[in-house]
Amino acid sequence: MRITVFGAAGAVGGRVVTEALARGHEVTAVVRDPARLPLLPAAAHARAGDASDVADVAALSAGQDLVISATRPAPGHEADLVTTAEALLAGVARTGVRLLLVGGAAGLTVPGAGGLTVVETPDFPPSWRPIALACNAQLEVCRAEPGVDWAYLSPPALLEPGERSGRYRLGRDELLVDAGGRSAISMEDLAVALLDEAERPRHRRARFTVAY
Repeated sequence: MRITVFGAAGAVGGRVVTEALARGHEVTAVVRDPARLPLLPAAAHARAGDASDVADVAALSAGQDLVISATRPAPGHEADLVTTAEALLAGVARTGVRLLLVGGAAGLTVPGAGGLTVVETPDFPPSWRPIALACNAQLEVCRAEPGVDWAYLSPPALLEPGERSGRYRLGRDELLVDAGGRSAISMEDLAVALLDEAERPRHRRARFTVAY
């Protein structure tokens, strides 16, 4: 496949690029800051571009099979998630390319919590609310777009660098927890799940989640 990855030098995006290249895909790795271009793998087509610019998204998705976005705003700029989602959707709408968007877990319902979502639980840290609410708004932007083939991946509660095991469980709108009550996955295995969805789409215009 020909895959464009926005946020390609980030923690998640970098692992997505690595996983895609390891599977033999042709990857266009996109970063907003040209100074980060040298950080990208030599096997990728390194490009500077802005996921919040419709023209950039259209140009960098033209002729591709898939766009994956794993951008993350700086603290204080959480609303950028919404405007970036709008630009990504508008850009791929011009080219007809599928979009996989890495989002947040805040809108997942918590098992046994009476229908409360993660952000609604009493112990949710107040300092995380801005990014959590922005992720919820980001998903709503996707759901309101009538013509784009998109999928939105919500990570589990804990997403950290780790090892690639190649295993994970799939879910839809409920937070996945293991027998010990833990909700987690490594960034490496999140990338595995993304590329599995890229190669064998199972979620069309829908949110899904993964965890161990």
